[in-house]
Amino acid sequence: MTVGSNHASGRNMALSNNSITNTYHRLFVELADPRTNDWFLIKSPIPGLTIIGLYLYFTLKWGPRYMADKKPFQLQKTLVIYNFIQVIASCWLFYEGLDAGWLRTYSWKCQPVDFSSTPEAMRVARGVYIYFLAKMSELLDTVFFVIRKKERQITFLHLYHHTVMPMISWGATKYYPGGHGTLIGVINSFVHIVMYTYYMLAAMGPQYQRFLFWKRYITTLQMLQFCITFLHSSQLLFYECGYPRWSVVFTLPNSIFFYYLFYDFYYKAYGRPEKKSKDKKASGSIQNGLQNGSISTGKKID
Repeated sequence: MTVGSNHASGRNMALSNNSITNTYHRLFVELADPRTNDWFLIKSPIPGLTIIGLYLYFTLKWGPRYMADKKPFQLQKTLVIYNFIQVIASCWLFYEGLDAGWLRTYSWKCQPVDFSSTPEAMRVARGVYIYFLAKMSELLDTVFFVIRKKERQITFLHLYHHTVMPMISWGATKYYPGGHGTLIGVINSFVHIVMYTYYMLAAMGPQYQRFLFWKRYITTLQMLQFCITFLHSSQLLFYECGYPRWSVVFTLPNSIFFYYLFYDFYYKAYGRPEKKSKDKKASGSIQNGLQNGSISTGKKID
């Protein structure tokens, strides 16, 4: 190889490295919101992606292998405390979303992001950031399933939801912490108040089983949130307010996909709603007959 070719190769490599550096700087510095860009886990995508990568490795490989010859952990007190914290965090996020925007100043048609440093704008930005941290903390849901040997709970829906939501909320915090897209987080926080309350009661022991009849309605509520999200996000196709229209490329397909996954889960777990209603009536008739005939099985509900 000649000296000239060495110089050309070095120059091309330098240009390539410079191009990568410029692209990285453009994507993760110039386009980012300077108010939130230096916050913990936000500046670079690498820490967050590393956490998610380790989470998937633990869930799919190392965790099950480690637990293979061990008894499942019980973690009753840990689960009660964890779910209680999630309920409190979700209540706070729901309140903040409504009080800081959606019940006061935000337009339900199309709402731009306020990129100023006013107390009101910073309050919304902090709420989006806390929502992101909450999504990261929810990765513990799966960790608890693994060490309690509840592998059946770790479905594709579960992993997809817990992987995608931290990435979406990271992007929102870094680039658009406020505005139209925050309604998704407000609705989701309300759903999580209900969901984690259910999990907390379930963790408190069998004496609370009679309070857990509404499990199936959590899935219905989750499907409803994706319908609302789809309709709300689609308004960006018709109204212009400065909020990026290209965001619908992510929000609309994701809403449809999430709805399909939750509907598929509901169908497999509970069957068609109308079929379930008929089965419930039939079961009620049988149960009445058994009770009237003074027959009791004495079974504990699982």
